[in-house]
Amino acid sequence: MLRVDEASIAGTTLVSDIAFLQEREVRPIVVAPDAEVARSFVGVMNRTGDAAVGLRGADAGMIPAAGNAIGSVQTRLLETLTRSGYVPVIEPTAIGLGGGDVSLPVDEVARAIAEATAASRVIFFDPNGGVVDVDTQRLVDELTPAEALALAESGHLAPSLAAAIRAAAHGVRGGVDAAQIIDGRIAHATIVEFVTARHLGTQVAGTVYVVSP
Repeated sequence: MLRVDEASIAGTTLVSDIAFLQEREVRPIVVAPDAEVARSFVGVMNRTGDAAVGLRGADAGMIPAAGNAIGSVQTRLLETLTRSGYVPVIEPTAIGLGGGDVSLPVDEVARAIAEATAASRVIFFDPNGGVVDVDTQRLVDELTPAEALALAESGHLAPSLAAAIRAAAHGVRGGVDAAQIIDGRIAHATIVEFVTARHLGTQVAGTVYVVSP
């Protein structure tokens, strides 16, 4: 699962990285920050191959709105597409009770889909590239969900980073094996995170707090 941002799409290796992962039978799902970026990214991917399919939350009733929250995500369409070799690129919307689209926080959409699809990993791209320890000014390599939530509520993080950290923590508590917050502008960042033991940003998992040397 990849929650992308505009910076990680423009002029990066993301498209080739996704193709590399597909060749190795990794089935990525992409959540874009808004409808315009989602549709643009589908076009970018399909200019180099016929792999991407743009989706709204309303498609096949995939993401229902439950008030201001997300209801039970329906995964059948996603499973059909990924089994057939397509990459779903999802707008952060849900189908409302009145039938119209409801805009949702992108990080929460990525978290909900990762949980529903039993994703082994979800990556949140953020220009901050992860959490920096306020005392040492070093990148925090790993956080437990409890530590991540405490940081998200501390007021010390940029709003976009706090939202990603919060969603990462809830996703891990919801059954995702691990969540990473990384700078998607780094060349081949997606491949590094998915197929190597190295972490470029901050990982949230059910382990201990470690600060990079």
